[in-house]
Amino acid sequence: MGRLFHIPGIFFLFVAFVLLFLVSISLPYLTTLDFARVHFDGGKVTAGSDSNALTELRFGTWADCWYESSGDRVCSSAGNAYNVTIYSDNGSSSVSIGASWTRGLALHPVGACHFSSRPFTPHADTLAAAGVTLIAFLLSLSSHITLRLFASLAAFLAGTIAFIAFLVDVALYAYVKSEAGKLDGVNAHTDTAPGFWVTFVSFILLFLAGGTVCFGRRRDRMAGATNYPMASSKFSRSWRDRFTRS
Repeated sequence: MGRLFHIPGIFFLFVAFVLLFLVSISLPYLTTLDFARVHFDGGKVTAGSDSNALTELRFGTWADCWYESSGDRVCSSAGNAYNVTIYSDNGSSSVSIGASWTRGLALHPVGACHFSSRPFTPHADTLAAAGVTLIAFLLSLSSHITLRLFASLAAFLAGTIAFIAFLVDVALYAYVKSEAGKLDGVNAHTDTAPGFWVTFVSFILLFLAGGTVCFGRRRDRMAGATNYPMASSKFSRSWRDRFTRS
């Protein structure tokens, strides 16, 4: 009976791992899995040292990318805790999105959670969540009740990390929207992007997985505990019958 809950838990863990792994790659490698997008209408807007007018700016795990009015896509060099400065009307006004706001994105991948001379990035949150999710998924494949307990705990831990990563995404989106609105003579529209919602779905799946794996384990353990006394009772009756007959 516990398998009815355990198998969906395994499925949830697998899907969550795939989603978090893809989000951990993000920009500049997967250009559709960004977290916030700014669309610019009217006025000339440039980014960094690029003097060409841009129409859209995207924020990903390892870099930001912008689309020029010519249709070309340009991305900053990949790395942890990137920053970007946006200028309007040939430098009449500017805003900066600093590394402190993109640092949290590195939570998504655990493999990115290393110490270096460079600042740490936000979507290491996702790598962290992806790494712990993989561990939970592997543990959930076992039929051993104790390992399933660890799988459930790992799923809840991964869900917590993914939830923190999602909060980082929310904070980045809110800050980018606030800063983009300060550019003079420019209509800036900031929207959430696919990576934002993929992270949201992932942490929901992880909490569901933790609950289903845990419940399935509990049902199996209760079934085992119920069977044991029955066998013991039968054994006792057989000896009592022998004693009576003698």
